Amino acid sequence: MSKTSIGYAMCGSFCTFKRAISEMKNLVDLGYDVLPVMSTTAAITDTRFGSAKDFISQIEELTGKKIISTIKDAEPIGPKKMCDLMLVCPCTGNTLGKIALGITDTPVTMAVKSHLRILRPLLLCVASNDALGASAQNIGRLLNTKNIYFVPMSQDDPVKKPNSLVSHFELIPKCVECALRKEQYQPVFM
Repeated sequence: MSKTSIGYAMCGSFCTFKRAISEMKNLVDLGYDVLPVMSTTAAITDTRFGSAKDFISQIEELTGKKIISTIKDAEPIGPKKMCDLMLVCPCTGNTLGKIALGITDTPVTMAVKSHLRILRPLLLCVASNDALGASAQNIGRLLNTKNIYFVPMSQDDPVKKPNSLVSHFELIPKCVECALRKEQYQPVFM
């Protein structure tokens, strides 16, 4: 019997990368086969949170796989049935909007489009400073879209960043189990 495969796509919410990689390790430790994908921005940008090269090295060592970081390499994910579930973690407001509107111009959005075309579950782990602002309509649209599920989220700093939402990364394993059964983990907003 083969392992359940999870596409793990990372976007440029750099302040959450350490948590995202920690949860990626958790999924590997739980026995999932993890296929890493990174947006171009995530794969090439050095920030105060760490260097892209170091993150890539850590992820490839953890998963034993080369990161998919081009649109061309992400396209076969669906047709080749490479993943049982696709997780976008962290999922930025920019990527939320692109998924909601069907825009496919990054490796992550291509991975999502390719995966959804074979009607398999997509799990979004939001980390966005405008989730309760401009991105709120995209969350609403995606909550009502077949095969798309969310990791529960809450405001991370309601006083200083009242529009910001961050998902509860620690719930990813439970949310993966639910999404694989085509169920939304509840509550969505905490």
